[in-house]
Amino acid sequence: MRDLVMMALGAFRFGIFNGGYQSFRREAAYRWEALERIGRAPAHQFTGPGVQTITLEGVIYPHFRGGLRQIDLMRAQAQLGLPLMLVDGAGFVWRRWVITQVSETRTALLADGAPRKIAFSITLAAYGEDAA
Repeated sequence: MRDLVMMALGAFRFGIFNGGYQSFRREAAYRWEALERIGRAPAHQFTGPGVQTITLEGVIYPHFRGGLRQIDLMRAQAQLGLPLMLVDGAGFVWRRWVITQVSETRTALLADGAPRKIAFSITLAAYGEDAA
């Protein structure tokens, strides 16, 4: 059976059988600068788009599929210090993103400390492509 890919970020694949996420949150900011005016309320001028972020949150059961090192693979991608291409499972290319944060919570620990459940969160920021 082929592994279904929900999202690909660089070499890392989020999927049903490894690093699957249960929530996808996207935020976009827009920059408006206040211009002071005498005797009136400030006027606002649009100065362009701000930062876009994506947060993926999920749960990994490492003994079921994928093993204990899935979060380490996410961190290895972040350590490259490079913008990574983001492509979803439907084939939509989201362009390049950078990993700004990876967090994990290990629970349901076995006697040797190995977790049976790992909750994770990864935060991405749009790289900010230069105009062509």
